[in-house]
Amino acid sequence: MAMEKRLAFSIVQFLRDQTHCGALNSDEQESLEVAIQCMETTFKISSSDCHLAVPQPLTEIFLNSLLKNDNLTVPETSPSPEDIERAEQLKNEGNNHMKEENYSCALDCYTKAIDLDLRNAVYYCNRAAAHSKLGNYTEATGDCERAIGIDPSYSKAYGRMGLALTATNKYPEAITYFKKALVLDPENDTYKSNLKIAEQKQREATSPIAAGLGFDMASLINNPAFISMAASVMQNQQVQQLMSGMMSNAVGGPAAGVGGLSDISSLIEAGQQFAQQIQQQNPELIEQLRNHIRSRSFSGSAEEHS
Repeated sequence: MAMEKRLAFSIVQFLRDQTHCGALNSDEQESLEVAIQCMETTFKISSSDCHLAVPQPLTEIFLNSLLKNDNLTVPETSPSPEDIERAEQLKNEGNNHMKEENYSCALDCYTKAIDLDLRNAVYYCNRAAAHSKLGNYTEATGDCERAIGIDPSYSKAYGRMGLALTATNKYPEAITYFKKALVLDPENDTYKSNLKIAEQKQREATSPIAAGLGFDMASLINNPAFISMAASVMQNQQVQQLMSGMMSNAVGGPAAGVGGLSDISSLIEAGQQFAQQIQQQNPELIEQLRNHIRSRSFSGSAEEHS
């Protein structure tokens, strides 16, 4: 039963990570929480049973299994010296296109290089970078998987996988890959920086007040347009009533709850109302802010290609 408990503990960890990714609606979130409770009750485990944890996250174990059993194996035959030389030329051409931001041309060069030499992890990893620049994140993660399958010690493939996963709001998985990249290359400042960004985005995604807007309020407070809009929203009667109720509770009014629970509930409600009012008043600005924050500089944006 010990092995079953460890497997159940890993599954619960995976489910908890999914509840924190910020990509689920309230019904989906509730369904996962129920599933976690059922697993913990059935197998008599809890989050405090750290001795049941395994060295690798379930997602990484699953990926390693796919790499071993899917059609990601290295071809048995080696390319000819001529093909290897031409593939290197195409890779270098692709790198030049990346520097010039000609991402489609870079993608084409890397694909031609792969066709000539299927055994080279660098070509897949570089093509993953081009896919990411074009917004093809599913294709990017697929190429990173192939690169890792060819060379499991290739830290850059893990780092680029982390970037692609972060771009699709899969923060727990991205954090796992950035940490793996750092295990392989502990002094790499790019991986350290991108790990911090992914961890920050994960915290933002789980913030109840930030949920209405999709990002943290702290990142907006220095934006003049946002400040002006916020001042206007504060003139809204519903918002004023919510804030007034919170103040009444804070000084021990009749609605004050035990242990301040009513205040916390009011704060969350006010935050959600505030977010809704801003969204209704100026959706264009909100979308601009979202896009700006999503594109906050990852260290990988100016990285060198192999």
